[in-house]
Amino acid sequence: MDWQQVFATRMGRMKASEIRELLKLLDQPDIISFAGGIPDPALFPSDAFQRAFARIFAEGRAEAALQYSVSEGYLPLRQWLAGQMAALGVPCGAQNILITSGSQQALDYLGKLMLSPGDTALVGWPTYLGALGAFNAYEPRYDRLDPGANRSAADYANAATATGGRVKFAYTSADFANPTGRTLDRAARESLLDMADALDCAVIEDAAYQALRFDGDSVPPILALELARNGTIEDCRTLYCGSFSKTLAPGLRVGWVCGAAEVIGRLVLMKQAADLHSATLNQMVIAEVAGEMFDAHVTTIRAAYRERRDAMLAVLDREMPHGVDWTRPEGGMFVWLTLPEGADGAALLARSLQTEKVAFVPGSAFFADGSGGNTIRLSFSHSPPEVIERGIAALGRLLRGSLGG
Repeated sequence: MDWQQVFATRMGRMKASEIRELLKLLDQPDIISFAGGIPDPALFPSDAFQRAFARIFAEGRAEAALQYSVSEGYLPLRQWLAGQMAALGVPCGAQNILITSGSQQALDYLGKLMLSPGDTALVGWPTYLGALGAFNAYEPRYDRLDPGANRSAADYANAATATGGRVKFAYTSADFANPTGRTLDRAARESLLDMADALDCAVIEDAAYQALRFDGDSVPPILALELARNGTIEDCRTLYCGSFSKTLAPGLRVGWVCGAAEVIGRLVLMKQAADLHSATLNQMVIAEVAGEMFDAHVTTIRAAYRERRDAMLAVLDREMPHGVDWTRPEGGMFVWLTLPEGADGAALLARSLQTEKVAFVPGSAFFADGSGGNTIRLSFSHSPPEVIERGIAALGRLLRGSLGG
């Protein structure tokens, strides 16, 4: 059978994730990988998870844990999350939260909810590759979101209208963004809200790394800033996507969306149609562990990742040749390198794997238009400082040979 004739047109927009392919390199013991933005499994609270699973089965809750459940998610977990959101300046109730299979599923649902073919999604240049992968299925047009640039809402609207759609949302990772590690300051967040008001579009706030601040002053979430303006979450256009993947464990695939109940209700319908509900047992275990030790565990991993961030920045300062610039993140998992114009991150990766056995992600994967060929993303989260030292020294050696200096 010629399968191409029955595939939907959206399949032409769906491509393999370069990051997911590079993660396969983690199985090769001779490769030092700065590719995957993944937590260190040595830091998982494994004992706490073991105790939580044991309690659930010992206390007569196994039937509920192994049974079908409501699509909205496990109520005690949603109630705990409502308390966490309130602490961030977002008072809300369980009805404002939907549990998803990681925040990646939330991005997929939000794209499905809002994008018709030809509509415009405003995204960073660069932006999270997984967001582009989620949105691509719904055939949008992308435009460059830059809250610091004085581009008018009318300009965005006219450009969207010219291609037969309208601006549906602005997507941003406001804290320690993947891939750049940058954080939007308060003024940029307020400016983004002003623009969204003028365009009458939604804001998708990807907060996957929000808890991983190492230093500097925290900035209120965009949703908290908007709620302060409007008085209630029901009058807010911002949808906050959170995840336990970077704090407790990614393998259980538990994330959430927080927003106006009207939107959450529509997302629940999508959840019902897609997978009925996220795994009940996983939600119950996350609720147990989060309630027992979330704040203490986050303090522990912040200290570990801060040490690794500092190690990477120190060796970059020492080893990188003239003409290479990089970000200095206050948290998260990533450092973003910009090489001189004309450099090719993909070609550099091929040489690096062959000669230095160091992996990273070429930056062009994070640009909706495929630009940014002279950029690369490094992740410091998975490697201890001594491995970071060896790997970045090797990368510096390669770059000095390739670029001079």
